[in-house]
Amino acid sequence: MKKHKIFTMAFASVYPHYITKAEKKGRTKAEVDEIICWLTGYDQQALQKQIDKKTDFENFFEQAPQLNPNVDKITGVICGYHVEEIEDELMQKIRYMDKLIDELARGKAMEKILRK
Repeated sequence: MKKHKIFTMAFASVYPHYITKAEKKGRTKAEVDEIICWLTGYDQQALQKQIDKKTDFENFFEQAPQLNPNVDKITGVICGYHVEEIEDELMQKIRYMDKLIDELARGKAMEKILRK
């Protein structure tokens, strides 16, 4: 079975788009990083290493220290799919990140985005 194109795409190539999307709506790179670290368990230094290495999405999530235990609280539609119904585990993780960044850009409070 052929891998989806995004799985082999470098996380570093998409990361600037997350930041741009957030900054256009008055949010910050620090908030984007906080969301990504919350989701994946990376700390700031480890996240930067993944960006510098141009790690693809598959390895980015495979090497993530620990997916946040509250990911099951991330629900809703992103790219036309309900994130909670996506069957491919890697695609679901990628869409979780997309959903969280989307919520940030829409002005949602950080404590709600981080499911506190």
